[in-house]
Amino acid sequence: MKKSVWISILEKNEGLGRLIFEELAHYGLAPGGHFWEDDLANFAWAGAISELTRDHCAAWIIVGQTARFAEPATRQGLALLALAAQSAHGSDFPILISPSGGTLDPGSLPTPLGAAEVVLSGLGTKALVRANAKRQELRQDYRLAVHPLPGLGLWFEVGPGQDPWQGAFFGCTGSAGAAPDAHGVGLAGVIPNKSTLHYPVQDMKITLGEREFSAWGAKNQLSPAQSYFVRVTQTPDALIFGPFPDVDDPEVFSMTLV
Repeated sequence: MKKSVWISILEKNEGLGRLIFEELAHYGLAPGGHFWEDDLANFAWAGAISELTRDHCAAWIIVGQTARFAEPATRQGLALLALAAQSAHGSDFPILISPSGGTLDPGSLPTPLGAAEVVLSGLGTKALVRANAKRQELRQDYRLAVHPLPGLGLWFEVGPGQDPWQGAFFGCTGSAGAAPDAHGVGLAGVIPNKSTLHYPVQDMKITLGEREFSAWGAKNQLSPAQSYFVRVTQTPDALIFGPFPDVDDPEVFSMTLV
């Protein structure tokens, strides 16, 4: 089976789309893709999750004008879709960005896109190499996934990657007032219908750098097969999470989405 690659084109340009598809097919890849839509309220970014998370999907290619990568809604949607792909394939899942109208510094992008490779020419060759490169088995201290459920809200899932956690917490911040409003504990990958929370805590205020996060948590012990799930009211600008912070020097992970 040919390695498949998924292509997100940020501007609706059918001619450009055909050229990219033909180039990637010429290099023996099986391309699929879509034109990007900025609609965070209706989870438009999530339409590509089923394709990006397939076992045979070997890389994600993002094509667009450099200026689009500065737009907050575009950045948030791309970051959330990257999280979904990385939770399925691993944090080293290849992401290639092909900007036009100027170059782009991946370090200026949200955390999930920070390791993306910017390709200014030779996209087909680079995609072939990255899609067929041997991937490393990276040790992850945590698991992070995103679950966009129309009608039920935007949920995040966090849990330990290797060693058990004594409880967990999750917080977020955003210009639209993003905050947790529901939580639960259950088996990894499945939002529980109901669960028993040990010493649940709501509305914690945690400051990291210049940001203040609204956070919820619970002290249920979590194995790598279990997760803490939190629903948020709006798409966040940044996340903070980890084991429950009831020690002097808690282990805290953070991530930007915009």
